[in-house]
Amino acid sequence: MQYSILITGCSSGIGLEAAKMLQQRNFLVVASCRHQKDVEKLKAQGIKHVVQLDLADSASIAKGLEDTLAITDGHLYALFNNGAYGQPGAVEDLPVDALRAQFESNFFGTHDLTTRVLKLMLEQGYGRIVTNSSVLGLVAAPFRGAYNASKFAVEGLMDTLRLELADTPIHISLIEPGPIESRFRANALVALKDNIDTRNSRHKLGYEEAIARLSKEGPASSHTLPASAVVNKLIHALESTVPKPRYYVTTPTYVAGVLKRLLPTRLLDWVMVRQGA
Repeated sequence: MQYSILITGCSSGIGLEAAKMLQQRNFLVVASCRHQKDVEKLKAQGIKHVVQLDLADSASIAKGLEDTLAITDGHLYALFNNGAYGQPGAVEDLPVDALRAQFESNFFGTHDLTTRVLKLMLEQGYGRIVTNSSVLGLVAAPFRGAYNASKFAVEGLMDTLRLELADTPIHISLIEPGPIESRFRANALVALKDNIDTRNSRHKLGYEEAIARLSKEGPASSHTLPASAVVNKLIHALESTVPKPRYYVTTPTYVAGVLKRLLPTRLLDWVMVRQGA
């Protein structure tokens, strides 16, 4: 049987690399992205099956899944929840609409698509749901409150779902990357400039530093890994007879996991404040 998988957020970065690598492994890959122009771009790059699916639009989610199932003959082995973005900004500076938009894509859309797919998987008697979270789903970092909150919420949702599916053949896994080569920083810079009044904030200097960091070309840090590092963990989650509930990717995630278990909260806060905006 050829394994089929729907991947969200494939216009660049992790999603695009996942589509390419899994297609090479003979998966029936259905890549999805928000905009039609990106659908055509992915097809031009050799991704055979691409559908339009906007996680902020319930009707688009329904249509994207319908188009996917037409390609996979009504079955789906796996879903990779990858689509998301990061809204920077201090909590006090976040407009409510910006926070809602963050949750619409990162949380509500993921929940909507996951529950639709889950019904199908329970009927067919098999399936795997893998969700790309973040090191910031493990620990909080300053000036990332919207993204922190959305990833904490996603992790709570998937942890609960894993417990509720313990008596079924459906497997749930989370992947928690740190810095990865992608357009994440470029997209975050756009979100920062669009939604945060940086000039009139008490954090003005911090925002100036954040803008400089997000504008910098090249890797975010010496610990930055290529998108394939995430996809390698995805492959294990899809192909292992006993997939892990959680997969860490990058040194910062492993360090954060250890520190969260060992350090008192105030000491962990001290570490995270000093790691930078």
